Order: sequence, then structure tokens, then C-alpha cells
Amino acid sequence: MSGQGSGGNVIAALCNIFFPGLGQLVQGRILSALIFAIIVFGGYALWFLLIPAIVAGIFHIWAIIDAAKYTPPRY
Repeated sequence: MSGQGSGGNVIAALCNIFFPGLGQLVQGRILSALIFAIIVFGGYALWFLLIPAIVAGIFHIWAIIDAAKYTPPRY
């Protein structure tokens, strides 16, 4: 991927809208994909407790923004 705003980042952000963590997985960041997916799905599963659902919503938005703004490290 060429960097922030590239087509790959847009695709990754769109993937995150439908499945949290998928965008990070598309970018090759497995650990962050797992963390986002576990927190978001766990929070949404506990929707009846309200606070975990709010935290999950915040992490869901964070995952989308993280995928859109990701720039790979330069070696």
C-alpha cells in the first residue's frame, strides 16, 4: 500500500464498516485485527448492558479510522 488515502486504505476502511477488524486483516495487521474484532463483537454481544455496547461502538469507529489512516512502516 502506498500510504494514507490510498485505494487500499479506502478498501480496508470499507471492510471495517461491515466486519470490524477485517480492514486491519486486509492490511496484514493480524494482532490489531483480532483485538478490534474481539472488543467490538464482545461489546455488541453484551448490548443489553449499555456500557459495553457504547465502548464497542467507539472501538468500531476507531477501527474504521485506524484502517483509513494507516501508513506502513518504512524500512
